Amino acid sequence: MQKLPDYLARITPNPVGNRAPWYVNTAPSYAGVFLWVAFYQSIAQGTIDRAGIGLCLAALAVAGLLSYALYYYAPAMLGMKTGFPLYVVGSSTFGTAGGYLMPGLLMGLLQIGWFAVADFLSTTFILSGLKMDSRPGTLPFAIIAVIWGYLMAYIGVKGIQYVAKVSLVLNIIPLVMILFVFAKTFPGISQHVPAHPDSMGAFTGLLAVVIGFFATAGAAGADFGMNSRDQRDVKWGGIVGITIPVLIAGGLPLMSVAGAHALDPNLKSMNYGDVIGASGGWVSSAMYFLFALASVTPACFCAFIAGNSFSTMIPSVSRMLSTMAGATVAIVLAITGAAANLVGFFNIVGASFGPICGAIAADYLLSGRRWAGPRAGVNWAGYGAWALGFLVGLAPFPFMPLPAVLKQHAQPAVLYSFVVGFVVYWLLAKAGLEPVKVPLSPHATELGDTATATV
Repeated sequence: MQKLPDYLARITPNPVGNRAPWYVNTAPSYAGVFLWVAFYQSIAQGTIDRAGIGLCLAALAVAGLLSYALYYYAPAMLGMKTGFPLYVVGSSTFGTAGGYLMPGLLMGLLQIGWFAVADFLSTTFILSGLKMDSRPGTLPFAIIAVIWGYLMAYIGVKGIQYVAKVSLVLNIIPLVMILFVFAKTFPGISQHVPAHPDSMGAFTGLLAVVIGFFATAGAAGADFGMNSRDQRDVKWGGIVGITIPVLIAGGLPLMSVAGAHALDPNLKSMNYGDVIGASGGWVSSAMYFLFALASVTPACFCAFIAGNSFSTMIPSVSRMLSTMAGATVAIVLAITGAAANLVGFFNIVGASFGPICGAIAADYLLSGRRWAGPRAGVNWAGYGAWALGFLVGLAPFPFMPLPAVLKQHAQPAVLYSFVVGFVVYWLLAKAGLEPVKVPLSPHATELGDTATATV
């Protein structure tokens, strides 16, 4: 019998008695993801200036449903049925050895990118609140980014339980802020006229932004699912926590940017932060500080997830050391301004995790809506699906050698990457490229109706 890697040999399922209703964990956690300012800071760029408000809201509704049905549901059901987190259920789709990289270390690496985004935005908001130069690369920016970044990383390792306790309160802050900005800009919303009409570009662009932002959180549905009691919790936690918040946290800022531009023709930027700044005086300063405060929860959770990924897959390195090393990389990305391109980062995230979610969904269906259990070594069906899906997901980038007409219609690349990952995994699995299954150890007997992988 093949020996299991440590990350699988020592795993135990989350007991049903430790789980809670969807409205206690899954729904508020996912709602908090979308209420983070990183989601809607740049959501108006290339969207609201190309189409009317009705079309943009329709795109958000479709994006929320796709995020729920394609990216969240299968991982969440696997987590609920097994009681195992993503890096364990992923050992079926990518293999016991292949799981080290995907989704294991890849999740940690992308969390470094998310931490860089959090550090960049928080530093920008703090300096803007102080009425100081908020451009990256300046000395004040570097000082704030270093202090804020290392402090959040340390809390992510040592004090994540305290952050979790206040996360609901911190989530209310951005909700109140976006409602406030919406109320101020509401008179101009009815006057909105797209400056560069392109309905299809706006629609597909919004799909790309929303799904790209959500891709890693969708795969992490396994971690949310392992805290769900049954299929009903999985279903309602996703519907209430994903589809509705996408409309609220995406729609209100979109309309606010449209209203602000109608009220102030001199406003050139499409960034939500600049709409906040247009309020002027102590109001805008207070809002900048509050948005920075609300970024504490996502930043700490990014650090926690990255540290958990690295310490699980590379146990010889301490969690603190690996987290601080990742934070250092993230801080450099923030200071240099590399973390400022949110839409580009969403595309990379989508290209990376779109095919992972697609492959997991195909594996889930091929296994009879059950977890097949760990597969020995590297599952080349999973890796082949990821490789081709990743290339498709990179289609919008300038360095991809594609004809201009294909570039023009490359979005939503993250959705195409999911479809490619799903189809390629299905075909390669049917061709016999899935390795043999490896039994779990007796103490890791899973829950629910998935006894195929138990001893």
